[in-house]
Amino acid sequence: MSMPVIRFDQVSKYFHRHARQMLLRERLLSAFHPASPERFYALRDVSFSVNRGESLAIIGHNGAGKSTLLNIATSLCKPSAGRVDMRGRVAPLLELGAGFHPDLTGTENVSINASLLGMTRRQARAWLDQIVEFAELRDFMEEPLRTFSSGMVMRLAFSIAVSVDPDILVIDEVLGVGDQNFSNKCVERISAFRRAGKTLLCVSHSLDTLEQLCDHALWLEHGGVRQMGAAGPVIQAYRESSPAHSTANPQV
Repeated sequence: MSMPVIRFDQVSKYFHRHARQMLLRERLLSAFHPASPERFYALRDVSFSVNRGESLAIIGHNGAGKSTLLNIATSLCKPSAGRVDMRGRVAPLLELGAGFHPDLTGTENVSINASLLGMTRRQARAWLDQIVEFAELRDFMEEPLRTFSSGMVMRLAFSIAVSVDPDILVIDEVLGVGDQNFSNKCVERISAFRRAGKTLLCVSHSLDTLEQLCDHALWLEHGGVRQMGAAGPVIQAYRESSPAHSTANPQV
């Protein structure tokens, strides 16, 4: 029986809302009778598991909790309640250029970013040619990163992430950056990653891409689980729930 490499068990994440503007009288009253700060739940009682070699799409409207879930999966923030287990090396692609320094060259940033993902200096040097070749940036690697376009930064970040041989690849929307040829190249590399028995956790507004890449889908709504199952049926149900679908297919 395959053991889950990703497991969320009744995970919740809340934030305290900023206090609204108050009159002086209200501030004085609150000083003597402080109230508990109001909580906003980005995630509430979310449970799921992903086995080794499986791929899970996280879908939902803006504000549904998708990015919060990925941030917890990659240890960028801790859950307020519940338990999270991630087994193996995790390579996150969450924010364009995260972990990069604009004043360092592309080559220097490869070394630093690879070390953040658990690669030794020797391993980074050995993988440098492959990283640069995939990113198609050989003529720019000795230039400061601040001279790179956003697409070039994404290509470099993606190339590093898939070159460190992660057990789990976590992707948040970065596939939409760059030209179509490189986007196709990324999808093909992820497909090869899956064929090698790796695990994928992916967020994208491109539902067609998610159907192509993922076996299962988790639909979040207002921080909770609306539906989970095989990718095709869950994504189709999500499509049919959108206002645009209802307008395009009016019921008689």
